Amino acid sequence: CLPANQERFANGKLVTVQFHPSAQVVMTAGHDRSVSLFQVDGIKNPKIQSIYLESFPIYKARFSVDGEQVIATGTHHSMFFVYDMMAGNIIPIPKVRGVEEKFLRNFELSPDGSFMLLTGTSGYLHLLSMKTKELISTMKVNGRCTATAFTPDSRKIYSYSKEGEVFIWDVRSRKCLHRFEDEGSLEGKCIAISKNNQYVACGSSSGVVNLYTTDVCLKENHPKPVKAIMNLVTSATCVTFNPTTEILAVASRDTDEAVKLV
Repeated sequence: CLPANQERFANGKLVTVQFHPSAQVVMTAGHDRSVSLFQVDGIKNPKIQSIYLESFPIYKARFSVDGEQVIATGTHHSMFFVYDMMAGNIIPIPKVRGVEEKFLRNFELSPDGSFMLLTGTSGYLHLLSMKTKELISTMKVNGRCTATAFTPDSRKIYSYSKEGEVFIWDVRSRKCLHRFEDEGSLEGKCIAISKNNQYVACGSSSGVVNLYTTDVCLKENHPKPVKAIMNLVTSATCVTFNPTTEILAVASRDTDEAVKLV
């Protein structure tokens, strides 16, 4: 296939590539401070539009679940932007009341479209309402949190700490339901839950990706992985399941072409 963004290559590193939830559109965003949308037809992939965020190198951008907004956080900012695609407005969210963070970078959106979870420093997790972008509650893990994931029903949150522990939270009560240690993990990097809620994948700095069944994760403190995937030799920075839970992609951004499909 042709490069999806061939009509406008980025001038800086790309940090986000994401398909629109319902349209044949792909979004790219990155350090050149822009978010671009392309119509994916496989023939020309024409550019739909680009929006430019002045002095705001993008750390992460995501479509909202309904596909009407794009949320973008920066590399060195405590604010974030919401781009309303229907109205064509760029809305800055300057400060979330109750969130005392120097930088807001990593975030996850719940599959039901209700919540936005911001990963703060020192183990703080801030749960925001997707509708109002206001703080609902703050949770805290021991150590530092490096990655989070919502379960497909949006009722639980898995948060992975730098120390290799996974904390499972109840979204309604914001209580910690359980915690377990990721086997052999020296430093947690990324986590993913399969769409059918059957598996949890944890990727660590050693490049090992452990695959667990969710029922074992909820019961045991030292669960045994169903499989330890050893194909990456550098830090595992991305794990993701395909929609039918048949393929797991594991990748490392520390070296070229380090993407494996399991």
